[in-house]
Amino acid sequence: MRTFHHAGFDPGALAAAKGTTTVSVCLPARDEAATVGPIVAAIRAALVEDVPLVDDLVVIDDHSTDATAAVAAEAGARVVAAAEVAPEFRGGPGKGRALWASVLATDGDVIAWCDADLQEFDPAFVTGLLGPLLTEPGVGFVKGYYERPEHGGRPGGGRVTEPAARPALALLHPALASMIQPLSGEYAGRRAVVEALPFVEGYGVDVGLLIDAVGALGIDGIAQVDLGERRHRNRDLGAL
Repeated sequence: MRTFHHAGFDPGALAAAKGTTTVSVCLPARDEAATVGPIVAAIRAALVEDVPLVDDLVVIDDHSTDATAAVAAEAGARVVAAAEVAPEFRGGPGKGRALWASVLATDGDVIAWCDADLQEFDPAFVTGLLGPLLTEPGVGFVKGYYERPEHGGRPGGGRVTEPAARPALALLHPALASMIQPLSGEYAGRRAVVEALPFVEGYGVDVGLLIDAVGALGIDGIAQVDLGERRHRNRDLGAL
């Protein structure tokens, strides 16, 4: 598994390198009206208008009860209601269902996902995730990691990642022991890869996709990227 840094990928160079490859960026969102607009606006300005890197910018609205959909659309995203994608398949709200819906609702050759609760969003999150896929033919799935200022700027994950996820992976999937933040919501993959992966319901989807991607591609087909600093709404223990 190779490790990259987002600063190593210039948006203009990636736009030139992608050739005919199409790129979809998806934001699964549930009640994120306070943050989704600035994220969409930042991606659109930097990577759609300034540099033609992102072809489709989509917000998957996961049963929001606030103005998430309206805010996202006003900022320039294409908004898709998760409940309206393949409704014949049962399943309630949840991140796994929203991510699965985003695959069906887009047609990009490469798909990148970012959480919609990020604050002070940097479009380099997107270029960092896309970089290995557009420049390294052997990479099929990319996972992001970052520092979290609310945890003292220390590298690594938080209350679930460090005491539970990383030790469990080290025991059950030793090849992933060097994955710094297996639960991060920022990742990307080639459509041919992600279409063949199962999407479990709920928040287990983040680590589930990673485990199944390694099973399909081998550890050499996976990369992780240092995305710098991440600020977001810190959920309480009940939400976790």
